[in-house]
Amino acid sequence: MAQLSILMRLSTNKRNHKIITGCRSVLLAACGLFFCFLILGVAPKSGAAIKPGKVYIRKLKNNNYQLMVNNKPYVVKGACYNPISIGQSHDYDWWSDPAKPWLVDGKLMKDMGINTIRIYQVGDNPDAVRQVIRDFYNLYGIRTILGDWLGFWEYPCPFYADAAFQEKIKKQVLDMVRLYKDEPGILLWILGNENNFSCIGTVNPWSSEEIDKEPDPQKQKAMRAKIYYSYVNDIAKEIHKIDFNHPVALGNGELIGLEYANQFCQDVDLVACIIYRGKTFGSLFRSLRATFDKPILLSEFGADAYDAYLKKEDQNIQAFFLKSQWRQIYENLAGNPAGSGNCIGGTMFEWTDEWWKHNQNNAEGWKTHDTEAGWSNGSYYFDIQAPANKNMNEEWFGIVALSEDMEGGINKRIPRKAYYVIRDFWRYPNEKLKGRKIR
Repeated sequence: MAQLSILMRLSTNKRNHKIITGCRSVLLAACGLFFCFLILGVAPKSGAAIKPGKVYIRKLKNNNYQLMVNNKPYVVKGACYNPISIGQSHDYDWWSDPAKPWLVDGKLMKDMGINTIRIYQVGDNPDAVRQVIRDFYNLYGIRTILGDWLGFWEYPCPFYADAAFQEKIKKQVLDMVRLYKDEPGILLWILGNENNFSCIGTVNPWSSEEIDKEPDPQKQKAMRAKIYYSYVNDIAKEIHKIDFNHPVALGNGELIGLEYANQFCQDVDLVACIIYRGKTFGSLFRSLRATFDKPILLSEFGADAYDAYLKKEDQNIQAFFLKSQWRQIYENLAGNPAGSGNCIGGTMFEWTDEWWKHNQNNAEGWKTHDTEAGWSNGSYYFDIQAPANKNMNEEWFGIVALSEDMEGGINKRIPRKAYYVIRDFWRYPNEKLKGRKIR
């Protein structure tokens, strides 16, 4: 919040003193009103610019957690957003697309009830990024979660044990925070996504000379986890020094490694978990309480809309799974005695389909909506009998499908059944939750 200072020189003349004192009272009263405008997030009629309202985590007396925005509880009802056009790949600069796909998406999102989008990594053009954030917020009231991969996809691997690598990535993150922290549409920051998997060697493994000298594989994993979570904690502390208004989340794949986060990463405000457990989250919320007692944002979850066994689109099963997942999220919000009270909402994976994902190295394949599944997950039981049990179709997770037909310079958006089912669930949560005010 900007500081306002008033310097007044008092006259020795009693009459002037009274006049000046009276003026000072009026000025101070006006300043007080001005500060109230800032605190309440209401702009003065003059149209003067205001700073963003504070976003923070509140821990209640019953140890439940709430996300607070402008001193009001805020439940994240969101979607992961990466509007890649048909025929383009992950490196497509959609931020600078002259057709502005986010304007069409924002309208659809608002009509559905989405209040938040999650973006994994910002674009290279700060002006373009600001425009997207401002359009979502000013036109549709939708807030933005910004994140950083923390170098997870750097070739040949993320060198989290290397000081130079750490400094490079830290600078990148802090530059992002400085650039966008004063945007009123920013909700919070997420550090990483599934980077913890690199500590156990399943994705993008890395090491160091010291780690390699340790003969015990389990101790090696522990050493990597200590280095990684300590590093994230260091970044979180630095963010808190320059941004007092937004929480910092640890992006984590499942709950793996959080026992180390409990030791080395206490300066994050919440956990942003990537969870693919089918139609329910099981004991997730209770387990987090026992392992790393922080509030949780389900930052990536969902179900694809393609049945790999029957080889056809299945919007019904996607909608069924997503509704079941959202019901569990609501059951674990603060104030619900049936849950753990440590959930603050979620961002579904994902808003639109991504046609480039199955064969990322084949440009011709980006123009085809591939139906070949890429990996297996038994929790999505409806098509687990597909060949080789591969039933997860990365190109079909959108709650909005893309058409090859163009409309306004972008691929036409076609909401799937899940769009309407979740919209109606948010409007009319189940009977147990009807008495609770959720916005």
